[in-house]
Amino acid sequence: MNTSTQKIFLEGMRDGTPIGLGYFAVSFSLGIFAKRVGFNAFQGFLASILNLASAGEYALFECAQGNAGLIETAFVIFVVNARYMLMGCALSQKFNRDTPFFHRFLVGFPLSDEIFGIAIARENYTPAYSYGAASIAAPLWAIGTAAGVLAGNLLPDFVVNALSMSLYGMFLAIIVPPAKKDKTLAVAILASFAASFAFSVLPLLQLLSSGMKTIILTVAISAILAAVKPVYEETK
Repeated sequence: MNTSTQKIFLEGMRDGTPIGLGYFAVSFSLGIFAKRVGFNAFQGFLASILNLASAGEYALFECAQGNAGLIETAFVIFVVNARYMLMGCALSQKFNRDTPFFHRFLVGFPLSDEIFGIAIARENYTPAYSYGAASIAAPLWAIGTAAGVLAGNLLPDFVVNALSMSLYGMFLAIIVPPAKKDKTLAVAILASFAASFAFSVLPLLQLLSSGMKTIILTVAISAILAAVKPVYEETK
């Protein structure tokens, strides 16, 4: 690693540290949920290090809780994490043309919303920056999940149940601020809540597994919203 690459890697570590600390707190709540589903600390760590996405990992644990099959689980996670393909395509535009394929491939593995955000905003981007950020953020995400599982094993049940609610608080913290700024997004969120409730009480629909409900709702709501309220690219 030459001096320039090392400097960029360290800058990535610097910028990835606050992200990693935030990840630890969020994944701790996921670990509590994972424990309730039946995961041990190692399984929680492995799930997180291989799936650096809160929504995707939550979907994984929900599928495990609902005894979903492997193919169904894989498809649910694919649908929930599909946005990362778009992020990867956008980030690939910043690569130097001489960047080897294996770097383009590896950078996509730890790509998350936050790492994508700091990477896409960086001038003269190189893969070393993402590697540096991920070297801090990814381990803290996985360690946080394992710590949550361990805490769930040690704490009384009523405390575990209380901490489990923090996961829902995390999702509210994610969706409320942007919903206040965008009425279309607010309507979409309310519609998704209503549809999810309907799927849980209506005959036949309530018999579907949690994974299948997630697939149907995600695809249907996003498709309807794209047709009714498309987002057009601004032309200069």
